[in-house]
Amino acid sequence: MTVFKALWRFLRGLLLALAAVVIFIEEWGFRPLTAWAARLATWPPLARLEARIRRAPPRVALALFLVPALLLFPVKLLALWFIHQGRAVLGVVVILLAKLLGTALVGRLFILTESQLMHFAWFARALAWWRATKARVKAALAASAAWQAARSAARRMRAWLRRLGR
Repeated sequence: MTVFKALWRFLRGLLLALAAVVIFIEEWGFRPLTAWAARLATWPPLARLEARIRRAPPRVALALFLVPALLLFPVKLLALWFIHQGRAVLGVVVILLAKLLGTALVGRLFILTESQLMHFAWFARALAWWRATKARVKAALAASAAWQAARSAARRMRAWLRRLGR
């Protein structure tokens, strides 16, 4: 095997692992957090606000979708400052809270504004690319020996826990 092929295999594996982490976060973070945000939106004032967001023109919807993500940047800088000041636990807590709340808010806004955002050709292309890439990564992960071994171990663990619970 040439050095180029070995390097490519390593790089491909690294990229696959990074994509798997992103997909894991989306599957196990985005969905439950947006569902939580949707439950909050049953409160009448929030329900009225969501109805207005759904009716917003595409440019306003784009701003509503992007602004919360941009507003979280200073919060993350604050967290890094806490870490730099020797308050690592506080910094990590701030980052985690910002990530959780940001994912819930941005995810919910995406659900509310997706139809308006699709009016932008660049957004529609980017979303189609992301969904196709996610499907390819999931297929590659499902075919990998490591994934199959992890699924097998998880099945054995669930069976063991069921036997333990009886």
